[in-house]
Amino acid sequence: MERYPMSRLIVISNRVQAPSPDVGSGAQGGLAVALNAALAEEDGIWFGWSGETSDDRELRFQTYAGVTSAVMDLSEQDVEEYYDGYANRTLWPLFHYRLDLTEFERDFQGGYERVNRVFGERIGPHIRPDDLVWVHDYHMIPLGWVLRQQGVTNRIGFFLHIPWPPRRLLTALPDHRRMVEALFAYDVVGFQNDEWLDSFCNYVTEEMGGSIGENGAVTVGGRTIRAISCPIGIEAKDFIAEAGGPVARAAQLQQLESGVGRSLIVGVDRLDYSKGLPERFSGYERFLQNHPDRRALVYLLQIAPPSRTAVQTYRDIRNTLEQMSGRINGAFADTDWVPIRYVNKGYARDVLAGIYRAARIGLVTPLRDGMNLVAKEYVAAQDPRDPGVLVLSRFAGAAPQLGVGALLVNPYSAEDVADAIDKALRMPRAERIERWQAMIDNVVTEDVIWWRRRFIDALLAQPVAGDVLTV
Repeated sequence: MERYPMSRLIVISNRVQAPSPDVGSGAQGGLAVALNAALAEEDGIWFGWSGETSDDRELRFQTYAGVTSAVMDLSEQDVEEYYDGYANRTLWPLFHYRLDLTEFERDFQGGYERVNRVFGERIGPHIRPDDLVWVHDYHMIPLGWVLRQQGVTNRIGFFLHIPWPPRRLLTALPDHRRMVEALFAYDVVGFQNDEWLDSFCNYVTEEMGGSIGENGAVTVGGRTIRAISCPIGIEAKDFIAEAGGPVARAAQLQQLESGVGRSLIVGVDRLDYSKGLPERFSGYERFLQNHPDRRALVYLLQIAPPSRTAVQTYRDIRNTLEQMSGRINGAFADTDWVPIRYVNKGYARDVLAGIYRAARIGLVTPLRDGMNLVAKEYVAAQDPRDPGVLVLSRFAGAAPQLGVGALLVNPYSAEDVADAIDKALRMPRAERIERWQAMIDNVVTEDVIWWRRRFIDALLAQPVAGDVLTV
C-alpha cells in the first residue's frame, strides 16, 4: 500500500473509533477500518469526544494496534447544546430536508461554536507543521476556521458524510452564510455525490457571489478551495470474506430455518426519521394488501437499533414504528406466520452479513441519506450464484452508484415500494445475477480505501493554505 508523503495523518471527528482491546474488529465500521489503517501507516492520531460527560477538558491519549487516539469529555451543557441541540436538532434535520423538525435555538448555536473552539484549542498544539488534517462531518464544520485562528497553516480537509441541502433550505438557518464561510478555511471539502456538491456550489454562487472554476475550484473573494464529489465505500473484500465465514454462515442458516421456506425481506437502519421506516412499513403493508395469495410466503425483518434517545423526535419515531408493526401484524398474521419481525437492537457485522445473505430482498428506502452503506453491504454479502435483489430509494446517496442494478423506488409512494417488492420476488435468477454483477463491480472498485485515497490525493494536490475568509 502506498505511503503518503507526510509525517502524520490527523483525523478529527465527533466520536473516535480507534481500535481497542475491548472492541472486536467485527464491531468496527468501514470508516473506522479505513482511517485506522491510514493512521497506523502514518503514526497518526484520531481526536474526538470520549462520549463521557465531565468538566475535565484534558485530552486522554492511548495507543492500541499502532493507532493513537485522543479523547476529551464534554460537560452536560456541551452535550445538550452542541450534540443533542445544534448537531442533532438543528443541522441533522435541516440537512435531511426536514425543515418541519428543525429547531432554531440561539443557545444551541452558541454551544456548537463553543465546543468547536474548545476542540481547536486542545488539538491545535498537537498538530505538527507538516501534518495532514482531516476533519469529519457536520459536528465539526467550524473547526477548520478555529484551527486557522490558532495559526495552523497545514493542509486541512473536510468531509461531509450527510447530504448538503438545497440553497433555499439552507437559507432557513440563522447565520447560514457564517457557517458556509467557515468551510473556506479548509483546502478541500468533500461530498458524497454530485447532487450535494452541486447544492453547495449553487449556494456559493447565488448567496456569496462566488465562482466555480476547473477541477472543483471554488472561489469567494480571494480564497479558493477545491470541492469534490467523493462517495464513501465499504471495506468490500473483507466484508465479502466475512459473508462466507462461519459466523455469517451460522446466522444465514438460522434465518433460513426460522423462515421455513419463506422469502426474507430485510431492512437494517439506525432508528431515525431520515430512514423512511414508517413509509417502508406502509409500502410493505400495501404489498400484503395487493397480493393476499403471497402473504404467508414472505416476512420482513426490520432491525432498527435506537439512537439519540435524548431527542424527542427519535422517541416519537420509535413509538410510531411499534404501533405500526403491531397493527400490521394484528391485521395480517396467522397462527404460524407473522409478517413483520421488528427488532430494536444492533448486531455484529459478521452476523449482519449472514442475515443479508439469507435475504431475497434488501429494502433500503431512506427519505434522504448521505450514502447508506447498508445498501453496499447487502450487495457485498450476496451469493454470486443466487443473489438477492436490492430495492433502493432514489434519494439515497448510494443511488447514483448502485442504480445500475438496484430497483430504484420513491420511498414516499407505498405503491412504488409494493410494486418493487413484487418485482423482486418474481425476478428470475439470470436477471438477479446480471443486476448484482453491475453493483458488485462498483462496490469492490470504489471501496473505502479508494475513497480515502481519492480524498487525500486531492488534499495533497492543494497548495498550502493562505488567507481565509473573515467569519
